Amino acid sequence: MLKLVLMTGPALTVALGAALAWWVSPSWWLLVVVAAAMTAVAVRDVVQREHSVLRNYPLLGHLRFLLEALRPELQQYFIERDYDGRPYDRDVRSIVYERAKGVDAEEPFGTERDVGAAGYEFLVPSLAPKATPDQPPRVRIGGPDCAKPYDMALLNISAMSFGSLSANAILALNRGAALGGFAQDTGEGGLSEYHLRHGGDLIWEIGTGYFGCRTDDGDFDAAMFAEKAAHDQVKCVSLKLSQGAKPGMGGVLPGSKVNAEIAKVREVPQGQTVVSPPYHRVFSTPRELVRFIGRMRELAGGKPTGFKLCLTSRRQFLAVCKAMLSEGVTPDFIVVDGAEGGTGAAPLEFADHVGTPLTEGLITVHNALVGTGLRDRIRVGASGKVATGSDMVKRMVQGADYTNAARAMMFATGCIQAQRCHTNTCPVGVATQDPRRARALDVGDKSARVERFQRATVYGAMQIMASMGVHDPTELRPHMLRTRVDPFTVRSHAELYEWLAPGQLLTEPPATWAEDWAAADPGQFTI
Repeated sequence: MLKLVLMTGPALTVALGAALAWWVSPSWWLLVVVAAAMTAVAVRDVVQREHSVLRNYPLLGHLRFLLEALRPELQQYFIERDYDGRPYDRDVRSIVYERAKGVDAEEPFGTERDVGAAGYEFLVPSLAPKATPDQPPRVRIGGPDCAKPYDMALLNISAMSFGSLSANAILALNRGAALGGFAQDTGEGGLSEYHLRHGGDLIWEIGTGYFGCRTDDGDFDAAMFAEKAAHDQVKCVSLKLSQGAKPGMGGVLPGSKVNAEIAKVREVPQGQTVVSPPYHRVFSTPRELVRFIGRMRELAGGKPTGFKLCLTSRRQFLAVCKAMLSEGVTPDFIVVDGAEGGTGAAPLEFADHVGTPLTEGLITVHNALVGTGLRDRIRVGASGKVATGSDMVKRMVQGADYTNAARAMMFATGCIQAQRCHTNTCPVGVATQDPRRARALDVGDKSARVERFQRATVYGAMQIMASMGVHDPTELRPHMLRTRVDPFTVRSHAELYEWLAPGQLLTEPPATWAEDWAAADPGQFTI
């Protein structure tokens, strides 16, 4: 029937509209108005040149655009299964929501996962499990050059800027961090009053735009940085080299979005487009990078200082390690961001095809630091699709000391994965600067949800570790994580990946690392 209507063209379309109007109300004047409006739309559809569908099928062709607009919601609510949604499936979203609400996140009748499929991963329990500790351990951040070490929680809020998130979302996250005793990364958008209002611990992130500590021409302002880094709530400072969703790419904030508040936080002119370049001005070689890390630590009064990156080539990271050794300067921490991470908008080509996934990036960074004898001086954080206790344990098996979560924390504040973060139309007020939409997010309620989610997730990780027979993350080993590589074969991560011995690269590099190690140059970044 629909095919017949579409084939008959505009005349039948207008007649159908008139009949519909008559069925809705017998009033002749309403019939005339509706028929006239529909006729006008039909004529416009036929005359316009942008959409071929509407020229051939006026009025009814709009159904295509309506269904296309509704497709994400239809997919999420009616089509996708509990375990195959993207980027987060319903099972993961549900466990975050339930923990945030204080509800037991339990599942009846067994797993829905295909445990025989290639790629399935599982953690190995022990026949001699331990009791779950009453209090989770914390990770001391601070190497030999750090005067003010910080004890980091096992799960923290990953980098999300004010500007990408609403003021109420930042307030809720920071108040949740204050309630739970964990840290919030500010993102590269500057240090705002919303980060400071509730007293939560902060990791102040500095990106290529140096927002919050930049000169008029966009360079790094040391005096401004030192002044803000001295704030009691700022526990660590971090230099962002790259991020998971779009490594090696800068950003543009249109002038129309740079209101008075954003301009004040970012130290930029109001109403002018702001460009974050893809590269840093303060360094261009590995040696200059590690020297700048040392300078940041001095300006911050000895607070823990580190950097975040989505891993590039192994050779480039080894060049940084060589620079650390030759300059005698090491960061206090390194956060490894996976290519699967990303809360903000990014070009599809970057999100899908650029950057190293977290497993490979994390294992490479951990091994490079071990192999150069630097691992005991530097703590490693992992960021990229961390949402559950099993995610945390998996990353700590692979070499992380602690983890950060961004999108899971957004879920805890009410995010429904509408994926409209870049449109300013977030339906729940998390990722928007629209005051009307943002007011829907109640800071008191959502901050309690953030705290409950973090506490329950860390407890879940501790329960898993206890079931594996370990008390502390430092006891986790690669053989405790297994991957099914085909229907008949399971391998541990100790077998699947190469693990270096302390200082091995300095004495006798293995054949698989020798070429990259020899080519790594602390004087330049070479692929």
